[in-house]
Amino acid sequence: MTPKVAPYGSWKSPITTDLITGATIGLGQISLDGEDIYWTELRPTEKGRNVIVKQAPNGTIHDVTPDGFNVRTRVHEYGGGAYFVANGTVYFSNFADQRLYYQSGENAVALTPDVAMRYGDGILDAQRNRIICVCEDHTAGEHEPINKLVAINLENSDIQTLVSGNDFYTSPRLSSNGSQLAWLTWNHPKMPWDSAELWVGDVQSDGSIGDAKKIAGGAEESVCQPEWSADGRLYFILDRTGWWNIYCTAGDSIENLTPIPAEFGKPQWILGTCTYGIESNNRIICSYTQQGTWKLASLDITSRQLETFDLPYTEISSLQVAPGKVVFNGGAPTQPTELVVLDLATLQRTVLRRASEVTVDSDYLSQVQGIEFPTTNGKTAFAIFYPPQNQDYTAPFGEKPPLLVKSHGGPTAATSTSLSLSIQYWTSRGIAVLDVNYGGSTGYGREYRQRLEGTWGIVDVDDCANGAKYLVEQGLVDGNRLAIAGGSAGGYTTLCALTFRDTFKAGASYYGVSDLEALARDTHKFESRYLDGLIGAYPERKDLYIERSPVHFTEKLACPVIFFQGLEDKIVPPNQAEIMVEALQQKGLPVAYVAFPGEQHGFRSAENIKSALEGEIYFYSRVFKFELADNVQTVQIDNL
Repeated sequence: MTPKVAPYGSWKSPITTDLITGATIGLGQISLDGEDIYWTELRPTEKGRNVIVKQAPNGTIHDVTPDGFNVRTRVHEYGGGAYFVANGTVYFSNFADQRLYYQSGENAVALTPDVAMRYGDGILDAQRNRIICVCEDHTAGEHEPINKLVAINLENSDIQTLVSGNDFYTSPRLSSNGSQLAWLTWNHPKMPWDSAELWVGDVQSDGSIGDAKKIAGGAEESVCQPEWSADGRLYFILDRTGWWNIYCTAGDSIENLTPIPAEFGKPQWILGTCTYGIESNNRIICSYTQQGTWKLASLDITSRQLETFDLPYTEISSLQVAPGKVVFNGGAPTQPTELVVLDLATLQRTVLRRASEVTVDSDYLSQVQGIEFPTTNGKTAFAIFYPPQNQDYTAPFGEKPPLLVKSHGGPTAATSTSLSLSIQYWTSRGIAVLDVNYGGSTGYGREYRQRLEGTWGIVDVDDCANGAKYLVEQGLVDGNRLAIAGGSAGGYTTLCALTFRDTFKAGASYYGVSDLEALARDTHKFESRYLDGLIGAYPERKDLYIERSPVHFTEKLACPVIFFQGLEDKIVPPNQAEIMVEALQQKGLPVAYVAFPGEQHGFRSAENIKSALEGEIYFYSRVFKFELADNVQTVQIDNL
């Protein structure tokens, strides 16, 4: 069939918001318990509820989590490590009350009291009939919460503090014989990917921890994911070489098992992040990334030989290993994330669940193009480019497509190469997308990650702007129809780009930061000193906070902006958006504000995800003057 000729942005696409939200789930943390496989599913159609699901050895799959429960912890606000399974019993944190529960049948029973405490990253200490986990104590009210490692007695729910005194603790891991406990710790103003320490202590007869000593990490080193082998060796990930490599203890020293320029770890935004597992005393199954692409490999511990598996995935997460098999979430540019079991003997793959059961003809899917482009100070930056693609349409001769630049959150994070129907929503309608891994992103080594030190609001903005300019220079997009969008830290980059640069003609901020001082004063403990490294110490360098806050320079804004905000967001409160909206309204610039009651930092409800996506494309259609092929939810645009 001959494609229809229609302007970019006006193509009709089978990838609708109902398709995206109605048949899509988020695949999360995986846990293995004997032959049973567990995982979490985030379900937008259940208002973002997280549910634990189990596959039994006979292949049957069923929900474990009872109605009315939502498996999610608010430790560090970002959570993670919200459950674990041991000997058929599930232990989990419930979002509504943040209490720990245990469940061995259909009913969940509260384990901890109903007080202002949060728990995560737990393990079972079977010898002592207790749980060891991270605890975030909010009982002091308005004062900063206290983070510590605790043991919770399974018989009487007594809570014993094991390790405390530093600002943060994660990853308690018990040796196979139960005699030693390893953990991670760090202090303000550092973040765990900047500086963290790995400690090991002996477990005393009364269950307390004694004779603790530091194993690795320090002021200029990031260490993460400690794991014990059955033969008593401690493994972990350390960036001493400038790359997150896998190390192990060897007597009183440590050895690098993977001395190559690749990242075997990820920034520890959430608890329980897993990128490798110990299959036997002689083999590790691990994932690593180079140039934005993740791979799965087998590491022979004795020979140090690393052999990569031939798999169709470019994104790998939540990896769990047992003798003879590995289970993980894998994704690729043209297929959604799927929960995979890989038999290590036969290399046979079994897919247990897909994030989306939607099948979209590949002729509607944009083909990912990884690009490297020149940026400020003679450096290069990285991005993923998605050109428009729809088998039913072609554009009028000579027309170039609008471009939507995406700035990821974090900012210490990275873009994903897994199929994103939300990105294909744009490209199948004739709008190109550039997903930027600006300086400061992970996956490219410590030096690249450190580009953002003291330069947030500058380097990231330059890289997003230069990525857009590069595509214009290559003749791939329309330089007069450039938009930028991002959430959280990406929203800050978006607002800075719209305020301090003239590259973009419109933008969308999702719960983005506009006032750095307000963020430094009001945000939660985990990120309360994050800006010391990204901007400078506060209030000592108050001048920089003002200088890089878009809210103080609204007179420089000269293009339309739409804001999306959750009204229960504790990380970036609504006033960050509302101040900007009011300023733009008074200035007479086109502006829209879409607020979602009940949503926090990131939207989980299907109806709100749908409203935001349709509201954003409607906004651009009005700004860039193209007709939409679909009836979408409209938003009120002031001053247009």
